[in-house]
Amino acid sequence: MPTSQLPRVLFVMNPVHLPELFPPRQMARLQNLARVDPALVVRDFADSEAVRAMAEAEILITGWGCPHIGADVLAAAPRLRAVLHAAGSVRGLLDDAVWERGIAVSSAVQANALPVAEYTLAAILFAGKDVFGLRERFRAEHVYPAPGDHGPIGNLGRSVGIIGASRVGRRVLELLRPFDLSVMLYDPYVDDAEAAELGAVRLPLDELIHASDILSLHAPDIPETHRMLDRERLALIPDGGVLINTSRGALVDPAALTDELVSGRISAVLDVTEPEPLPADSPLYRLSNVFLTPHIAGSLGNELERLGRTVVDELERLSAGHEPAHSVSQADLVKSA
Repeated sequence: MPTSQLPRVLFVMNPVHLPELFPPRQMARLQNLARVDPALVVRDFADSEAVRAMAEAEILITGWGCPHIGADVLAAAPRLRAVLHAAGSVRGLLDDAVWERGIAVSSAVQANALPVAEYTLAAILFAGKDVFGLRERFRAEHVYPAPGDHGPIGNLGRSVGIIGASRVGRRVLELLRPFDLSVMLYDPYVDDAEAAELGAVRLPLDELIHASDILSLHAPDIPETHRMLDRERLALIPDGGVLINTSRGALVDPAALTDELVSGRISAVLDVTEPEPLPADSPLYRLSNVFLTPHIAGSLGNELERLGRTVVDELERLSAGHEPAHSVSQADLVKSA
C-alpha cells in the first residue's frame, strides 16, 4: 500500500513508556502499517500541536498517562475510527461518546493478564510451602529444620480458592492444572459446567472462602465487588490461611484485613492495597506474615513489549479489514475492570 494511503496514527500517553512498549522491532512493524511520528506523543489534547494532529488522526494508540477522551476530544477528531489501548482497562479513560460514534476500541488487557497470573502462580506455590514463614524462621534461628518439623505445609492437595474468572483468573486456573491442588472457583457469571472446563469446582463465595487454604482475588473493581471481603468474610478464612490479592485493594476491607494480619491468624501476599501506597506507619510493612509488593504483578520491564506487540497486531488486523481480536464493548465495562 502506498505510504499516502496508510492510516494516520497518533500516540497519546506518557512518552516515558513509548520505548518500552514499542522497542525498535515493534516500532518498525508499526511504521510499515501506518503513518506515525514517534517523536509526537500527546499528553494534553489542548496543546496546539495535538489539536492539529487530532484533526488528521484515524487511530489513537493510548497508554498510561492518556487524558480522558470525551465528546470534546472526539469533536476535534472527525476522522477517528479506532482507539487501541496499550495497557489494561479502559474504564475511566473513554467517554460513552466513543462507542456512540461507533469507534472501535481494543485493549491489551489480555496481554497484561499474563504476568499477573504468573505472579499469582508463584505466590500460590510459595504460600503452599510456607516459603515466606520459613524464611522468617530461618532468619531468626539460622538452622535447617528436620523434614517433619515444618508443620502441615506442602502443595499436595492444597485447597486453592479463586475468586473471579476474569482474564487473570482464567489464566491462573490454566497455570494451576499441572499441580496436585484442589481448585475451587467463585464467579456469579460461571456455571458448574464452565467451572469444570476451567479445572475447578464452583462454590458459593462464603463456602469457598471457608474451604480455602489459599484464597486468590481476581474479581474486577466494580460497585458489586467493593469490600466483598468484609470483616465477616475475612473471618471465614481458615486459621493459617493465606490471602493473595493482585486485583484491587478496594475489594477488601482494609481495617478488617489489618486486624486479621496483626493478630497473626492468617497471612497475605499483597500486590495491591487500599490506600495505595500504604501510609509509612502501616503495620503491614513490618509484619512477618505479610509479603507486600509495590503493584508489580502487571507488565514491567521487557513485558511491556507484549502490550505494544498486541497493539501492532490489532492495527494489522484493522488494516486487513478485520475486527480487533481484543475488542472492548461498552457492555464489557459493566462486569470487568
